Amino acid sequence: MIPRLAAPAHWQQIDLLSDLHLGPDTPGTLARLERHLASTPAQAVLLLGDIFEVWVGDDARHEPFEAGVAAMLSAAAARVDLFFMHGNRDFLLGADMLAACGMTALPDPTVLDAFGRHWLLVHGDALCLDDTAYQAFRRQVRSPQWQAQVLAQPLEARQALGRQMRAGSRAAQAAELMATDLDAEACRALLREAGATTMIHGHTHRPAEHDLGDGMSRIVLSDWDFDATPPRGDIIRLSHTGLERLSP
Repeated sequence: MIPRLAAPAHWQQIDLLSDLHLGPDTPGTLARLERHLASTPAQAVLLLGDIFEVWVGDDARHEPFEAGVAAMLSAAAARVDLFFMHGNRDFLLGADMLAACGMTALPDPTVLDAFGRHWLLVHGDALCLDDTAYQAFRRQVRSPQWQAQVLAQPLEARQALGRQMRAGSRAAQAAELMATDLDAEACRALLREAGATTMIHGHTHRPAEHDLGDGMSRIVLSDWDFDATPPRGDIIRLSHTGLERLSP
């Protein structure tokens, strides 16, 4: 049974965004997120994964950068309902960080029941079935045993691993993303199971709308990089009038 999130009556607008990849070297992206959360007319903001470039465990939340992000998100959670779905970069984010940020966990997948429609929300990586090496890696790192072993390591060791990941070739990361996409039949099957016709996700960094046939569609969020030239990033806003893609 796919978990469901029923939008309460006071939610008149809902913002969806993903793949911010926040880190110490993305001050422009962090500033844009802070401004958006402080000014959005939406009553709820749903973060669909990879909010952090890397997350090495909730004990890192006391480090200067992470503590600053947590304080910003906590302030935002005082004015909007804030939800978080794990991505492939921040799957180790746990209950302590959620509480520090005032965020509510959003399972992957989740059906959002809002404005008389059913919207299927996923991060997206679990449906990239052609990338068999990644799917094997994903099964490994999502296992409680692997996570317990990693989190048992000293924070300094995990931070060193995080620095290695951030220092990796971004061109290589982009090539990996471009090498695969979500499996269309798997998307259709999940939509049928959810009783929904529209899937919204991130992960691939390729904003688009895909017709899946039989009245079903797949809407892809952009990643965010407001430190790049030109900057990029978008949100999807749901309301009684439907779905629109906006610049934050």
